[in-house]
Amino acid sequence: MCGNSAMNEWRTLKASVRGAAHYRAGLPNQDAVRVAWFNDDLSLLVAVADGHGSAKCFRSQRGARLAVVVAKQVCSQLFIFKPVSPSKIKRWAEEELPKGLVRCWRERVNKSLAIKPFTPAELAPLDAASRRLVATHPHLAYGSTLLVVIVAPDFILYLQLGDGDLLTVSAAGVVERPIPKDPRLIANETTSLCSDQAWNEMQVRFQTLAGAPPALILAATDGYANAFRTEAGFKQVAGDLWAMLRDDGDTAVKPYLKNWLNEASQQGSGDDISVGLIWRPIASPGMLPESRH
Repeated sequence: MCGNSAMNEWRTLKASVRGAAHYRAGLPNQDAVRVAWFNDDLSLLVAVADGHGSAKCFRSQRGARLAVVVAKQVCSQLFIFKPVSPSKIKRWAEEELPKGLVRCWRERVNKSLAIKPFTPAELAPLDAASRRLVATHPHLAYGSTLLVVIVAPDFILYLQLGDGDLLTVSAAGVVERPIPKDPRLIANETTSLCSDQAWNEMQVRFQTLAGAPPALILAATDGYANAFRTEAGFKQVAGDLWAMLRDDGDTAVKPYLKNWLNEASQQGSGDDISVGLIWRPIASPGMLPESRH
């Protein structure tokens, strides 16, 4: 098992940038990213969300922000099991967590709507059919994906709803996907928190730590991978980030991460990009002790 001293060594970095295409169109950054620590700083969470941004999803910026807030709130319940029982946590994560995330997100959306109902200006760009659809399914206006990674002393939990990417990098630099890509998500099609029975669409992987955990875990909205021509090119970025963090610590990445994401958007996808990194220094000479954000 990964002991408490090892957990204290985990570091996090995060960044979110407005897409180049959104700058040109006058649209806001519709992504969100959040980092949280639990369990006396022995466990941590990274959540990223991508608001859909289509005409019918005109409040998706708010929907993405609510998604990462809800992820922190609901996932904190993983740590109520005393003593820790990985089997119970796994069962709860697979059976109850997806339902809890969707339920809590929709409750937050309902509160948002009660405080600020849809305005004529928001509805004006929609055709009659779209207005009827939003009136019948108001959660659609807030539509967002959600990716969550939780690292605890005894387990790692990966959760994904919709497009976006989760990558792990081993200490030797081997890059893998803990959750396979969903072949249904092509072009601009994605599952979402606003989908009917969205909890059934969530992919969950629970990994008990019986050996060395990954050296780096990357969670990113789809704008990052879409900035690269190939899957191999995108995976290489994760390996390169790990190599820089391993050799020189936060100082090799933190000051430059936003600029790198801006360049990726400008030269590639044009989309908003949000990234959360969890990494584990291994004899890293540049390691900074104050790297919790």
